[in-house]
Amino acid sequence: MDHQFAIQDNGFTVLANVFDQPSIQGLLASTDAGLNSGTTENIKTSLGETYAARNLIKLAPELAAMWQRDELVDLLQAILGDTVGLVRVLYFDKHPNRTWTLPWHQDMTIAVQDNSLPSSVFCKPTTKSGVAHVEASEDVLKSMLTLRIHLDEVTDDNGPLKVIRGSHHGKVSDQTASATSQSHAVDTIYAAAGDVLAMRPLISHASGASTPGTTRHRRILHLEFSGQPELPDGFQWYHFIAV
Repeated sequence: MDHQFAIQDNGFTVLANVFDQPSIQGLLASTDAGLNSGTTENIKTSLGETYAARNLIKLAPELAAMWQRDELVDLLQAILGDTVGLVRVLYFDKHPNRTWTLPWHQDMTIAVQDNSLPSSVFCKPTTKSGVAHVEASEDVLKSMLTLRIHLDEVTDDNGPLKVIRGSHHGKVSDQTASATSQSHAVDTIYAAAGDVLAMRPLISHASGASTPGTTRHRRILHLEFSGQPELPDGFQWYHFIAV
């Protein structure tokens, strides 16, 4: 498969068998160590189960290098250029004892050092887990690519991600994304443990709940990259780790 063409045309592609089982176990061990570090403001729990975490670069710094494989680096540089850097790492777990759903949306928020600066490019400043965030412009978001490392097999049982093919060319409202899903091609992302989904932040995506009674987790490391080390209007990435 021509992954670069698929990303440009469809907004996503799946790279198979990027991580073997020992590598997955290493990623899980580093993630678990970070989640157990005591920095609870970054970790989201419900009924005693962790379902998400922010700022994994700070919680588990080794993850900033453990993801690197030649095929991923080559793809990032082909899509985003030689100045690409890692800007954020998130963690999601659709836990079998505490499932959740995700409505149709696009990823438009980025983490920055200071969101109080005046700007015609950035808007909607918020603070999440102690870190400043803003909604970025289309130009900034189009300079980005997300890699989602699947740490578990993804089937219909554990609420797979769904994407609207070709929906990555501009911002739309969540209501428009939902309506578009009724009339456009929707792909369900099934994956083996170790597969990597590469997707544009602006692709519309959603997911449903896990099947009742399943024992499957759906653990994912969500890594965001940009080919734009310098942001407009004097803004700075919260992290920018050159690849």
